[in-house]
Amino acid sequence: MPLTVLVDYESGNLHSAEKAFQRVAREIGAGEVIVTSRPEDVLRADRIVLPGDGAFPACKAALAGHSGLYEAIEEVVRVKGNPFLGICIGMQMMATLGREYRDTDGFDWIGGEVVPIEPSEPTLKVPHMGWNDLVLTTAHPVLDGLETGDHAYFVHSYQVRVKDPAHRLAFADYGGEVTAIIGRDNMVGTQFHPEKSQRAGLKLIANFLAWAP
Repeated sequence: MPLTVLVDYESGNLHSAEKAFQRVAREIGAGEVIVTSRPEDVLRADRIVLPGDGAFPACKAALAGHSGLYEAIEEVVRVKGNPFLGICIGMQMMATLGREYRDTDGFDWIGGEVVPIEPSEPTLKVPHMGWNDLVLTTAHPVLDGLETGDHAYFVHSYQVRVKDPAHRLAFADYGGEVTAIIGRDNMVGTQFHPEKSQRAGLKLIANFLAWAP
């Protein structure tokens, strides 16, 4: 039975994500979904989900504080080539460098930097919080059945600015283009929370659980 692991490194409330992934997995017959911080469980995973809430440096430090956890993630994702989904800060850590508070190295899986959102309209507040429309720019199996105009739920003050435009799969307009989805090879990331994004989010989760890159 396929195993999907949601990595728990004490950087966010995983309850809603756990329920959403388990519900979709049951509906499409995608196997078992567990939440764990144990490297040995991660090493058994057929696919990995890395959520994250808060600030980039704190999340990176929290992940590093769990001995062997990042190494297990990298073994499954980079060596075995199994599917990976980063959510919110979990997506931002895929980049080369985070610039929140202080420069912090990311995973460098997708070239780019995590930089502040700077809306061109002074009436738009930061953080970017609430519902916004997705603008899809690059076709990808995880986006099958989604289209420009679908709504997603965002809560963030920083965004990933990718080095290669081909790695940005979607953006949202918030006084300028704000990266919403990135991806390359067997890895994708969403700045928004798919588990809170109703139909579009559940469709993306279903696509991820069925994805075989």
